[in-house]
Amino acid sequence: MGNPSDRAPLAERVEQLLAAGGPLPIVAAGDPVLRRGTEPYDGQLTPALLARFVEALRVTMRAAPGVGLAAPQVGVPLRIAVIEDPAPVPEEVRIARGRVPLPFRVLVNPVYEPVGGARAAFFEGCLSVPGWQAVVARPAEVRLTGQDEHGRELDEVFTGWPARIVQHETDHLDGVLYLDRAESRSFSSNQAVMERWAQPTPEEAARALGFELP
Repeated sequence: MGNPSDRAPLAERVEQLLAAGGPLPIVAAGDPVLRRGTEPYDGQLTPALLARFVEALRVTMRAAPGVGLAAPQVGVPLRIAVIEDPAPVPEEVRIARGRVPLPFRVLVNPVYEPVGGARAAFFEGCLSVPGWQAVVARPAEVRLTGQDEHGRELDEVFTGWPARIVQHETDHLDGVLYLDRAESRSFSSNQAVMERWAQPTPEEAARALGFELP
């Protein structure tokens, strides 16, 4: 568990972040905090401070807006992330991407592993890489283990877009950005994605830009 003096700097950092109120500043790619990985959460924050931090992550994620946010994205190297997706998408997108509503969840010390060998590839973005997207092939189904913010054990299988979200956010906790897994030839501005590649699947983009899909 560590001793109190080891915990103080992280707790103080979180207190300082929260002191300003409102959405927290989101760290952009290039900051080392996004690449160093995180400490497993084992009580570095008091229950009250953890609850305030989780709420700040939720406020920040919704304000961005995004469907997930990991602690290192606000400069805190703890293995904590939040996810939520109301999935306001057309039916054809829902079917093609498996994008279904995902209620707000807190992931503490999450770890995922693939279930089966199926993979799915879609454009993906990140709040820490604003303005850009790229196609990422990921396991279509994963098993996620960890805890919630109250210390209750999580052991759940996610499929479709929720599986993509939990992989993306858990990767952040290991110092991995989606760009590390992306098809480099698919790298596109948000504007290009909207104007050219807004189809439910990236098949047209793959043909035009010259990359392979699984």
